[in-house]
Amino acid sequence: MTMRVAVLHGGISAEREVSLATGGQVVAALRLAGFDVVPIEVGADLAAVIAALQAAKPEVVFNALHGRFGEDGCIQGVLDWLGLPYTHSGLRASAIAMDKQAAKAAFAAAGLPVAEGRIVSPEELEAEDPLPRPYVVKPVNEGSSVGVEILRDGDNRRADIARAWRFDRRIMAEAFIPGRELTVAVMGDRPLEVTEILPAAGFYDYEAKYADGGSRHVLPAPVAPAIRDQAMDIALRAHRALGCRGVSRADFRYDDTAGEPGRLVILEVNTQPGMTRTSLVPEQAAHVGIAFPELCAWMVREARHG
Repeated sequence: MTMRVAVLHGGISAEREVSLATGGQVVAALRLAGFDVVPIEVGADLAAVIAALQAAKPEVVFNALHGRFGEDGCIQGVLDWLGLPYTHSGLRASAIAMDKQAAKAAFAAAGLPVAEGRIVSPEELEAEDPLPRPYVVKPVNEGSSVGVEILRDGDNRRADIARAWRFDRRIMAEAFIPGRELTVAVMGDRPLEVTEILPAAGFYDYEAKYADGGSRHVLPAPVAPAIRDQAMDIALRAHRALGCRGVSRADFRYDDTAGEPGRLVILEVNTQPGMTRTSLVPEQAAHVGIAFPELCAWMVREARHG
């Protein structure tokens, strides 16, 4: 009998359009893999989402939501309540990973390399620099580089950024790590490969991630074998430290400005990475011989409740 899978996509976060793209690709891939797929576009009406799930009667839910309410434990709690198995991480791991302060504490406790940083309020940021420049400020609980700003010497935007802050009042300020952008996907207990991300301009912000031509991916990353092994080891340890399951993706800065071997710093773990065919995780899966429909099917088979 064909397994019925409901695919949740859309949502109400700043990453809605990314989620719709992910959902569309996942629906097509799962149908190609032989599943009975019911797409459910998620909006602000939670009761309507629950009603759609109850009407669909899925055996598994593929969670293709991104950002707040989709990967921070909220929808995971709803699915737990309904008794529905779902892809990706559970409530606790999702909530910790989405909260950069909590995730960073978990990484540090596991002995993983993190950037120096502190939490400040908008008023504190407006009053003075929280760290020596250059440093980064970012929302504690947003994804896809939403709200990220780099403040360098001579930049006079600090007070304006603080006064216009529209996110959680906790602002994560971190030392800016020069160098390169690396990422590693983890599939279950297997790190796949290391990709270097080369933004077309500036840093790897929202536009670089999702705009056409915004960035270029180099796979495998041109780094020393020891750095490749270290990045893959840290990604797996971070996945485990947060209690993730299914697929996750760890993002790094690699400071090789003084030559190799340089210094790796883990920035965050994304528990709901993009899943279009050109996204980083499917690229790495294809690199190791796992086609996109096979990857999506594996995630459905690995889905769990709670």
